[in-house]
Amino acid sequence: QVQLVESGGGSVQAGGSLRLSCAASGNTYSSNCMGWFRQAPGKEREGVAAIYLTGGHTYYADLVKGQFAISQDNAKNTVYLQMNSLKHGDTAMYYCAAGRVFSVNGWTALSEYEYNYWGQGTQVTVSS
Repeated sequence: QVQLVESGGGSVQAGGSLRLSCAASGNTYSSNCMGWFRQAPGKEREGVAAIYLTGGHTYYADLVKGQFAISQDNAKNTVYLQMNSLKHGDTAMYYCAAGRVFSVNGWTALSEYEYNYWGQGTQVTVSS
């Protein structure tokens, strides 16, 4: 089992920045990828960024390329999501996920079906 705890969400004005954190504990060696997903009211959950823990290769949804950055701190078993130039459309519940993705690429790393451990979510609200 892997436990994930997100933090760092909050309210920010458009153009501002936030950094989300996801601390992992438990059997973290069972996972080779960690990702950030978001779900806005009335919309499906979508993958925004992921990182292949072995090697650190990163994957981003087209919508957030150049705006969000995912990183990892292996010593702390923590993954971060730096979000800059936030827009009202970035308002959502953000979830951290971990899993063992069989074949890691830009599609699988951002697919929620590849992940079996999820955090409780942290709310990000961007006011325009």
